[in-house]
This record gives sequence, structure tokens and C-alpha cells, in this order.
Amino acid sequence: MNFLKKNILNIIVIAFIAVLFIFPGVKLKIKDMFFPVAVIENAIMLEDSDMDINLKGLNVPDTNLKSLKGDKLIFLNFWGTWCPPCREEWPGIQKLFESKKDKVDFVLIAMQDEEAKVLKFMAENKYTAPVYIAQSPLSNRILPKVFPTTLLLDKNGRILLKEESSKDWNSKSVHAFIENFLK
Repeated sequence: MNFLKKNILNIIVIAFIAVLFIFPGVKLKIKDMFFPVAVIENAIMLEDSDMDINLKGLNVPDTNLKSLKGDKLIFLNFWGTWCPPCREEWPGIQKLFESKKDKVDFVLIAMQDEEAKVLKFMAENKYTAPVYIAQSPLSNRILPKVFPTTLLLDKNGRILLKEESSKDWNSKSVHAFIENFLK
């Protein structure tokens, strides 16, 4: 009993860390509670040349990312079917898309992936968010270093949010963050 009294704090900390490793969803919830939005990169403004990316639409018409600039916010996500964290965040992305598709342009670019695998993944999960494959090289200013990487761009191409990990994109904090820029 004396051992338990002396080490109760250590036991609690070890149990908490174990829960974080065993249940990754708990880690995401805690991250959203204490760090509701990712880094806001006020200084980074993408140029037209950075956004000049020809995109082959897999479930939507082909487009060029630059042509979307100026109309709405752009939710730009780089992902792959081969990436477990990318697949993990898809349900939240789909729900965000369903609620914001009239106010935000969604561009989900499958990277290092095969078209057939992407289409199969989309069909099996009944996802309808716009998915593309890049047909032209990405500039170093936009090329992701890790997957998934998500950028929220304003109408002028300024990076409002950059997330270089999976996130619950249907959380209240994300909705509130987007709503602030829709006003």
C-alpha cells in the first residue's frame, strides 16, 4: 500500500501515455482540444505559378488549381491510399465536404497512387469529395514533405492553415476556423 501511495502519480502518467499509444483517436481528440487549429502561416502567399497544377479529376471534371483561385476558400489535401493516416482522416473530410461544399472548393490530390486503387477506395467507402491526380509537377512551395498534408487557402492563395498530419476535419474547431474566413 505504501508503494502505491508513493508512485500513484507515476502510474497515472504511464497509464495516460499507454492510452495515447493504444488508442490514436484519443490523441487526436486531445490535440483538437488543446491545439484547435494548426499553424496559421500568414507570411506565405502562393503565387499563380505555385498553383499552376493541371489536375485530372477522378470523380469530377479535370481542372487547374490556379483556376479555383479568387472564388472561394480552397481545402487542399495531399493523400494516398497507401497511407494509413490519410485513410484515417477521410471520414472527417467527407463530412466537412458535405457541410461546406457550397462555400469551400475541395481539392484532394492522390499522390504516388494508382488511379484504379483510388477509385476502388472511393467506391468502397462511398466518398464523394473531389479527388484528383496531379498531371504537372508541384512547386517546392506546395509539394508536401509528409502525408497527409492539408492546406486551407484563402481566395488570394494565402495559406491560412497547414496541417502535416491526420486531423479530425469535422471537429467544431475546424468548422469555427473556416467560418471565420467565410464572413
